Amino acid sequence: MVDIHSHILWGLDDGSESYEQSAAMLRVAAEAGTTDIVATPHANSRYVFDPDQVEAKIAQLQAATPAPRIHRGCDFHLNFENVESALREPGKYTINHKNYLLVEFSDAGIPGGMESVFGQFLKRGMIPVITHPERNHLLMRDPAQLARWAEQGCLLQVTALSLTGGFGSDAKNHAWDLMDRRIVHVVASDAHDPVHRHPQLGEARAGVEKLSGTENAERLFELNPRKIIEGCPADTIEPMTKAPRRRWFSF
Repeated sequence: MVDIHSHILWGLDDGSESYEQSAAMLRVAAEAGTTDIVATPHANSRYVFDPDQVEAKIAQLQAATPAPRIHRGCDFHLNFENVESALREPGKYTINHKNYLLVEFSDAGIPGGMESVFGQFLKRGMIPVITHPERNHLLMRDPAQLARWAEQGCLLQVTALSLTGGFGSDAKNHAWDLMDRRIVHVVASDAHDPVHRHPQLGEARAGVEKLSGTENAERLFELNPRKIIEGCPADTIEPMTKAPRRRWFSF
């Protein structure tokens, strides 16, 4: 499996707190079957995103822990300063400095004119990947808007722990609602530690496979995320082929 969203680098944000914890997170991911993981420290008003620090910590961690392979990325918060910076330097924040950009909305409000912002990103070759919309109640008030952004060319990433109930019933229901709508393109861990917000994708994958089939599970956990880290064209990122079976009880 390929995990495009994690906070495995220590001391950069609210994720891993130490080198030892980062190494433990990688072990958990490897044992669960993850071959590639993207380190995506926050870029927001609280945490300054420093690409050189990211590269240095990846090199240090990868030298001691060869698997899974670590890629560079960013958990990019949609504020004015960040947007201006990304438009000036399109490769600064993208995964592997290619063409996919993880974007996160604030829980406090959804800025107006996002179609225009996303349009500017797309014109500059940056494909927005909207992270964990199922955990943002403001976004989930209008899932049709998420569908329109997907039609515009954006991708949607749901959190593995949301699908299994780790973020509570609301996030779980929202996540499966998006799956029902067939607008989810990738599932990732958004891991922050090795135990509670861990990088283990196996349980979520098993649930997706049970409810919507092996093909969709492979697409969401392997094929699409691998195409993202490799910078493949957006039109190769295929949506789900069918909605999950109706869920009257937990898997």
